[in-house]
Amino acid sequence: MDGFELLDVDVGGGITLRAAKAGEGPPLLLLHGHPQTHVTWRKIAPELARTHTVIAADLRGYGDSSKPEGGENHKAYSKREMAKDQIALMRRFGFDRFAVVAHDRGARVAHRMALDFPDTVERVALFDIAPTATMYARTDKAFATRYFWWFFLIQRFPLPERMIGNDREYFLNEHISGQIKISGATEPAAFAEYLRCYTPQTIHAICEDYRAAATIDLEHDAADAEKRIKVPLLALWGGLGTVGALYDVLATWREKADDVRGRALPCGHTPQEECPRETLNEVLAFLA
Repeated sequence: MDGFELLDVDVGGGITLRAAKAGEGPPLLLLHGHPQTHVTWRKIAPELARTHTVIAADLRGYGDSSKPEGGENHKAYSKREMAKDQIALMRRFGFDRFAVVAHDRGARVAHRMALDFPDTVERVALFDIAPTATMYARTDKAFATRYFWWFFLIQRFPLPERMIGNDREYFLNEHISGQIKISGATEPAAFAEYLRCYTPQTIHAICEDYRAAATIDLEHDAADAEKRIKVPLLALWGGLGTVGALYDVLATWREKADDVRGRALPCGHTPQEECPRETLNEVLAFLA
């Protein structure tokens, strides 16, 4: 993350988040997915920092952020709690209203943030996801085969943790290489950083994140079924990946939000790593 200052920020409740900060201008929060960290933004964040104050954060449970126990019903890893972390982080930097660009798990946190904090989230860009409840409700053999970890990681502790921990480098490599369609997009140095952070504690936190998605997050989504995202929403997805193949992505988000635009990009699951120039252009146009 060239030109970024690394900070460990206390956001309350015993949680510290690792964040990378650079630039001046309107505030912009970047949230990564699984199994990445804030480093996933390395190819576009420096350009975004030319016009914005960019904060790229590690979600709780990931990277160098705190990894609390999940607790009853995996509440600590509900997207509601993870969203509160990021709101508190941005307020620590003095920002009460900001834009969010988010990928994968981070995009699910951003979805919840836009629902729970509509006066705080100015606009939101979501990369390569359809809504969680939609994806679970429409599960079929194709989805379960392509996204098997949605059903593997939610199994009871410690089954997935022990199986992944047996050869974490192999699992991490298979997970990333299976989703990226542009060879070399995750270069060795980035993979080494992801592997450094892929500790037993992180693996457990990731499982808790997915367990929450299949339990308490669905409860929150059901309770808010009539709530809609009112701010502008940009959906980008990989035209060579699973989400674009199995869903009409814009239609799924128009079921949840009032102002939706977006398109497929020539890549797999991780646009910011696989086609950074196209991704950057879309994000800058949306923010403008």
